[in-house]
Amino acid sequence: MTPTNLSDRQQAILKAITEEYIETASPVGSEKLDKKYGLGVSPATIRHEMVVLTDLGFLRQVHTRAGRMPTPMGLKYYVTNLMEPKNLSVSDEVAVKEKLWNYRAEFQKTVAEATRELARRTHGLAVAVDNEDNIYSAGTSNILEMPEFYDIDLTRSVLSLLDQIDFMNKIFARAVGDEDIHILIGDDLGYQYLSPCGLVFSRFGQGHRHSGAIGLIGPYRFDYPRVVPTVRYFGNLIDEMVSNW
Repeated sequence: MTPTNLSDRQQAILKAITEEYIETASPVGSEKLDKKYGLGVSPATIRHEMVVLTDLGFLRQVHTRAGRMPTPMGLKYYVTNLMEPKNLSVSDEVAVKEKLWNYRAEFQKTVAEATRELARRTHGLAVAVDNEDNIYSAGTSNILEMPEFYDIDLTRSVLSLLDQIDFMNKIFARAVGDEDIHILIGDDLGYQYLSPCGLVFSRFGQGHRHSGAIGLIGPYRFDYPRVVPTVRYFGNLIDEMVSNW
């Protein structure tokens, strides 16, 4: 069995574990899956499939008697194959566009306001960079409510990035390809101390006088169904505005 050829049952179990982990930040056991998600198989079968998914690299077990949580590979599989996107409503899209439109005459103010609005709508730490070596950030207080950032050393490391344009550019540069959304998780970020973290971002203005990237930094258990389409929308909106400058 190849990693891209999971059975329907394995996909259902991986999806349930991922969504439970995103919600709780805790390892997920077979009993919880059986009671909450109605997968239609016994806890013993669920445990067996969890072992298989662990062997394949989609799940990991922190302690012997603990439940499982998704690995970066499992999270990427979830985003690509299992996630049900929760797009911004039309009214929310219009509200965001109207807000940014007020700053359309000035590139830096547009990006700064977009960063603030992205943080407000996702309750996350939003960050952007531009080709003039500016960093924009908003929502730093939001991460202090997330269990992963009760670790003061991790919090200090992440917040220190917001003052280091060279480091931020190196991290953004690790994403390759021309997709409209990029996801870097754990080791993808290139620094071991950031292994509990993730970055979801979208580039804008490529080939234009003004360009950059905007996204969210946080624990790698992002609420991907909401975060991915929201970040994509912000990136596309700024890209549309940049094309007129």
